[in-house]
Amino acid sequence: MRNGTIGVWTNLGAIAAPESLEFARKVEACGYTTLWMPEGGGGRDPFAHAAYLLGHTDRLMVATGIANIWARDPLAMCSASNTVAELSGGRFVLGIGVSHKPTVTDRGHSYAKPYSYMKEYLPKLKRAMYRAVAPKEQIPILIAALHPKMLELAAKETKGTHPYFVPPEHTAKVRAQIGPVPWVCVEQTVVLESDATKARAVARRFMSNYVPRLPNYTNNLRMLGWKDAEFESGCSDRLGDAIVAWGSEARIRERVDAHFKAGATHVCIQPIRVDGQPGPDVHAVEALAPR
Repeated sequence: MRNGTIGVWTNLGAIAAPESLEFARKVEACGYTTLWMPEGGGGRDPFAHAAYLLGHTDRLMVATGIANIWARDPLAMCSASNTVAELSGGRFVLGIGVSHKPTVTDRGHSYAKPYSYMKEYLPKLKRAMYRAVAPKEQIPILIAALHPKMLELAAKETKGTHPYFVPPEHTAKVRAQIGPVPWVCVEQTVVLESDATKARAVARRFMSNYVPRLPNYTNNLRMLGWKDAEFESGCSDRLGDAIVAWGSEARIRERVDAHFKAGATHVCIQPIRVDGQPGPDVHAVEALAPR
């Protein structure tokens, strides 16, 4: 992952597969380096979808942001990621994570020790047997990490980390902890709307999916100094402004640059539609394309 590159992070599950390919080609044509896709419960398989998109694009990299380690054992993760990487000529990045308690318990697993589970999972993933033709280059692995212990593990055992739902202050904190070498590939949600009332309403709808419902994100914000009152009714305007960059193209670019100045290797924007319809905001993708 080259320093200073910009990608797009989006959930393509709400649009049909041919539309998702059209979007991936748009992302590639606009000059973004990487398309990041999550793994949600009950959605498309991220590896099958990645292989489809990579098979019909030329330069674009695809990254999982993230593949849930509770969803497949290390051998299955090894097999899936190596298959996609080999088919695409090495244009695949494996982002993995422990996800969240509601998602994991729905699968019948215990979420009692997610850090320990990840720590035990990584060496098994690296040792897993793969008998098919291997990719020419080793697959970059990233961990979705927010807290110090998981960040330390990411820096020591993988290429780096993929923080999600964080302000630039967190990016600076991560870089200070893990040093100059590991990748810090940060997600930044954006709303291309200059009307404060409209933009903050979109941000509040987005934020309500995460705080206070998902403790991983809520606790991370508490560690950054945010108080519980900021999480009420979706979130405060102040918190929404910190997590969701909205406004003009220039204002949003300033937020992306703030992550780079704080030490990010790569920033992937998540363009949210103002009209509330599913799918990414294609206009924002075009407007915010790398210069």
